[in-house]
Amino acid sequence: MNKGDLINKIAEDANLTKAQAGDALNAVINAISAAVKKGDKVTLIGFGTFSVSSRPARTGRNPQTGATIKIAAKSSVKFKAGKELTDAVN
Repeated sequence: MNKGDLINKIAEDANLTKAQAGDALNAVINAISAAVKKGDKVTLIGFGTFSVSSRPARTGRNPQTGATIKIAAKSSVKFKAGKELTDAVN
């Protein structure tokens, strides 16, 4: 399922136009993105939790040459599925 398919499903289930469903989906995505960018945790009970994980700088190795390289620190987004979502899949 891609974003267009999701918008169509939201419009059908919520009795909205596709434009309204697209606006609603974009608003949810933007709100989650803004909160995670600030370092907040976003929890949707039953669905899951979005959070930020910091990875420290480290040294790695180029597998072709064997030379050591520096890998910069970065933040990444984590998602942990909630119990209801996990149960629905299994």
